[in-house]
Amino acid sequence: MTPSLETLAAELDEVQLPSFDYAIAWQIGAFIRGEAAARDLPIAIEVAHGAAPVFLAVMPGATPDNPDWTRRKRAVALRFHRSSLAMRLECEHHAWDFSKRFRLQEADYAASGGGVPIIVRGAGVVGTVAVSGLPDVDDHKLAVAALRSVM
Repeated sequence: MTPSLETLAAELDEVQLPSFDYAIAWQIGAFIRGEAAARDLPIAIEVAHGAAPVFLAVMPGATPDNPDWTRRKRAVALRFHRSSLAMRLECEHHAWDFSKRFRLQEADYAASGGGVPIIVRGAGVVGTVAVSGLPDVDDHKLAVAALRSVM
């Protein structure tokens, strides 16, 4: 089931972290990788500090396109400080073409669920977690579960 924009906004507030460093980035990535291994999920995983990847993994069955999707979802979450799923739903709600509305290159930005900003409470956006390979709502849910796992 696709969440509402209101649900996504509340969720983003709920998963703000007290701190973030590279050890936490690895914990987030390792959580997703563990879930993917246990469930045979063909996904790519990226956890970034700013735009710099800290954790990258491509699971068996993922396609060569999946890491590119995580990069593009990361770009959306960093630019808008919202999840890439929220941006997709916002655009659908207003019948906007994402790339045209925000004058962004499709090769660099993907408004598709799976990119979630990493927010440190009181500091703001410090990075992102991105997943690609499942239906986009499922990519999003996995990214959020990983943030919850380090709270």
